[in-house]
Amino acid sequence: MQSKRFSARTLDANALKSFAHPLRLRIYDLLDEHGPSTATRLAALLGHNTGATSYHLRELARHGMIEVAPEMGRGKEKYWRIVRGGFTYGDTPPDAEAASALEFLLDDLVRQRGAELARWREEASGAPEEWVQASTFGRRSLRLTPAETAEMRDEVFEVLERYRTVSDRREREPRAAAEDPSLGHVVIHFDVLPVGTRDGG
Repeated sequence: MQSKRFSARTLDANALKSFAHPLRLRIYDLLDEHGPSTATRLAALLGHNTGATSYHLRELARHGMIEVAPEMGRGKEKYWRIVRGGFTYGDTPPDAEAASALEFLLDDLVRQRGAELARWREEASGAPEEWVQASTFGRRSLRLTPAETAEMRDEVFEVLERYRTVSDRREREPRAAAEDPSLGHVVIHFDVLPVGTRDGG
């Protein structure tokens, strides 16, 4: 069964190579967590100069990862935001350099997930009760065929896409979203890992 595409865009080999940069990943993470920001503010958060930060922002924008938020800022002040819709790393990269970049990005994804889980474990005891009740740590171990696994994965992604659409609508109406104190930045981890299949398990 072929995987459905639930992302607005797939990173090509050049985008993979560009994105596989520690500072660009950090900038993307900051924009994802805190919303639109300027090169000056990001530089202060990262401990880098504004020129370097601006360069990396332009590189991210060149590959469709982020964009300028034209409705924000005054004069020459420029706010950057993540492009709605997410992305996928796509199929096997066509060359060794892109394959190496993909390995780097996947390793960073594993690191990021571990850090986010550890952060919530630390913050949960002091978080508002409604967020504690809404959150969960989940793991399931199932006996499925590859076809069943792909079908289950796609069904879960269909649900995630529905809520991504809700989230994207709010990003198009930032003023209304800012007036809703119940909104929070929610991270969803979803992995499907067929373990023990290499060399017959």
